[in-house]
Amino acid sequence: MNVADVLPALRGLMMRDGALPRLECVGTEGGEQTVVLAEDCPDVVAELRRQLPQGAARVTIAGVGTYHAAYDAPLGRASGKVAVVTGGAQGFGFEIAADLAREGAYVALADINAQGVGVAVDKINALCGRGAACGVAMNVADADSVRAALGQVVAMFGGVDVFVANAGVLRAGSVKDLPVKDLDFVTSVNYKGYFLCVQAVAPIMALQHAAAPGLWFDIIQINSKSGLVGSNKNGAYAGSKFGGIGLTQSFAMELVEDGIKVNAVCPGNFYDGPLWSDPEKGLFRQYLDSGKVPGAKTFEDVKRFYEAKVPMRRGCTTPDVMKAIYYLMEQAYETGQAIPVTGGQVMLA
Repeated sequence: MNVADVLPALRGLMMRDGALPRLECVGTEGGEQTVVLAEDCPDVVAELRRQLPQGAARVTIAGVGTYHAAYDAPLGRASGKVAVVTGGAQGFGFEIAADLAREGAYVALADINAQGVGVAVDKINALCGRGAACGVAMNVADADSVRAALGQVVAMFGGVDVFVANAGVLRAGSVKDLPVKDLDFVTSVNYKGYFLCVQAVAPIMALQHAAAPGLWFDIIQINSKSGLVGSNKNGAYAGSKFGGIGLTQSFAMELVEDGIKVNAVCPGNFYDGPLWSDPEKGLFRQYLDSGKVPGAKTFEDVKRFYEAKVPMRRGCTTPDVMKAIYYLMEQAYETGQAIPVTGGQVMLA
């Protein structure tokens, strides 16, 4: 039986004082309870509940492995939570993962750039002074890759509490001449990729909720201000982000019965990240080359043009975004929302 079909339920049943443990795969000692599940078991939660001794902290699942429940002392706002951050090798994704780890989470950084993920994981673990992070290779636009990566996360930690759908790409250009391949690329990552990630992680969270009905879990899409207002000569990106908010609202309506909140954070421009600052492919380069900013001759001209559009006269930062993420994680009465973090550039009615 697949670990993703068993361990989240086991983790939920091992809840203690309202918190779920990490499940660590350990060697068999011989004294632990052995649970046998039929391959076609129709209700894994019910069968585990029937066979699992009350208060058990170590159990062998036949054909799966032996697992120990590890409970963490409170450390911060994300203490003991298992989080997955896509696009975690750099930029917003890396900084979101690092902040979650500093606040006590165990974080899986998922990225198509497997080598970059390894470097990012080492940085976070050195920063935290503990094994807070791990890395998995994931192409969010490929369903098999997403499922395989989440299977690795479940095998390492037992489940997922917070999924941050951060992976995103951008190709700017006029609708008159943007290559279709660029439209397909942006849509496959930003829209389809978000759909595939939720499709894969929702059953994991639903199993945990079935075993521990009092708990809520979070899917948070890092969207964009371009998901709230149109973007000139940037229709492929804005369209994919508007679509992401449509998915967020639809997922929220459907998954609430599984104890899953689904929300989006819509940041303003993050100038320090590679999405903007990459000298070859970043938005400063794309907008300069496409003539989107009238009269701009340098990257700094482009930056000043966009900063002038923000009442607070600066770009968005990771601490700005983290305040919104922690709000969504901590607020039990919020789902289906798209929260702008734009310094007043986008104001909701």
